[in-house]
Amino acid sequence: MRFLVYDRLLGFGDDYWIEDDSGSKVFLVDGKALRLRDTWELKDTQGRVLVDIHQKMLALRDTMVLQRGGEPLATIRRKRLSLLRNHYRVSLADGSELDVSGKILDREFAVEYDGELLAVVSRRWLTVRDTYGMEVVHEDADPALLIAVAVCVIHLAEKEREG
Repeated sequence: MRFLVYDRLLGFGDDYWIEDDSGSKVFLVDGKALRLRDTWELKDTQGRVLVDIHQKMLALRDTMVLQRGGEPLATIRRKRLSLLRNHYRVSLADGSELDVSGKILDREFAVEYDGELLAVVSRRWLTVRDTYGMEVVHEDADPALLIAVAVCVIHLAEKEREG
């Protein structure tokens, strides 16, 4: 499964569609403006919320929280004590973890579970400016979760760069 994200629209309070590789709209990232924290909802084409994404307010370091149906799904933060600056840990509600590493700001990174590749984010396949692709390579992977993770790590990396 391959998805296209129009990066120039990625921002707080912005809404944008994520398309599949045939150009069909698949997910809507609905930015919630006028909130005290950065908040988005990942929705399907019928408007159902698949993943709620928000910044954790009282945390020592920037943290994003994912929820599904009001229940915790994952917590995302930059990995401590990593030699790579762009290395993030996704702690899933079931106790397992995803590892995100690569050149986050360049939109060239991978999402792995226990050393197994789940998804690759890249600009290499595309000629459209300000666009990156996400290829979900593991058939059992949850595309909505992986897209939400990509949105979060990019947001956290950009905030850190600005900070």
